[in-house]
Amino acid sequence: MLSCREVTRLVSLSQEKKLSFTERMQLKLHLWMCKRCNDFKTNTATIRAAMRSFADGRDEDQNPPK
Repeated sequence: MLSCREVTRLVSLSQEKKLSFTERMQLKLHLWMCKRCNDFKTNTATIRAAMRSFADGRDEDQNPPK
């Protein structure tokens, strides 16, 4: 079983490249059992989406300057 430290590394790595089948299965198993790591994965995805939105300029469209 993966440790929480290994899971956070894999979650971050999965944002950059496709994980192997074994890594994905180990990650899913750990996330199924560990709420904190699952929260980390959710927060990482939220931050990534916010940064993409900001980089694409979509944030400016929602809050035009006054």
